[in-house]
Amino acid sequence: GRRAVKKILILARMTFREAIRRKIVLAGLVLGVLFLAVYSIGFRMIYTEISLEAAAAGGSIASLLVLREMSNFLLLAGLYAATFLSVAMGALLSADTLAGEINSGTIQTIVAKPLRRSDVVLGKWLAFAGLLGLYLLLLAGGVVASVYFQSGFVAQNLLRGLLLIYLEALLMMTFALACSSAMTALATGGTVFGLYGLSFIGGWIEQIGSIFNNQTAVQVGIATSLLFPTEAMWRRATYEMQSAVSSVLQMTPFVTLSVPNMVMIAYAVLYLLAALALAIRTFQNRDL
Repeated sequence: GRRAVKKILILARMTFREAIRRKIVLAGLVLGVLFLAVYSIGFRMIYTEISLEAAAAGGSIASLLVLREMSNFLLLAGLYAATFLSVAMGALLSADTLAGEINSGTIQTIVAKPLRRSDVVLGKWLAFAGLLGLYLLLLAGGVVASVYFQSGFVAQNLLRGLLLIYLEALLMMTFALACSSAMTALATGGTVFGLYGLSFIGGWIEQIGSIFNNQTAVQVGIATSLLFPTEAMWRRATYEMQSAVSSVLQMTPFVTLSVPNMVMIAYAVLYLLAALALAIRTFQNRDL
């Protein structure tokens, strides 16, 4: 009822404030700002060089098209880095939250209050989801703003692509939370990053299999996406934001040949909900 929702929101606010004070968030914020500074400078240098070449070519349609496609490629490159940083932040936030508090004994102070264990998990998840959203907004929003103010370029389906990237980060964070409810922080980190790496390699195997029409390789990639659908969300995001010209001509490494469909997106949402339910159930049954 309302009382349970109020308790979850109070715990979420407390967790959010506590997370802000942690050094990992400060380090992530500093690195994020440095990343945006370096990215903006790099984009400016590359874009200026290509603009001069376009001007030397008399502003032909071909040169202007190259300028636009290069802006699209550099935008996706920046978002690729922002995605990895956000995914890493999601994993690091959750890996030590339940495992660390159980190990230190501080969790007993929290659950001793009139709080259900499910409220504790939901409150922490809500706080981390909000913090992760703000962090992604800083990084991805900074990349998008940098490209727009320097070149005037805006990718197609930008909001849809950013939401898929956020879903990827939420998947990583939620799965790490589920692991944290059952394992140590170190084991949680090893598990989630190991699966993330497996998903990444599987995605490339699927793309290469599509190039050579190797259905076995494609099936291997799909299997890894079902095991951990993070990379599939990134590939769908790039498909949404990639220009039609780049997609047809396969001009950049971000072109997605084997495109995850809406069923895979729905599967990723269900995967997230299942991981959250697993976190709640495991924490409820764990001996503190």
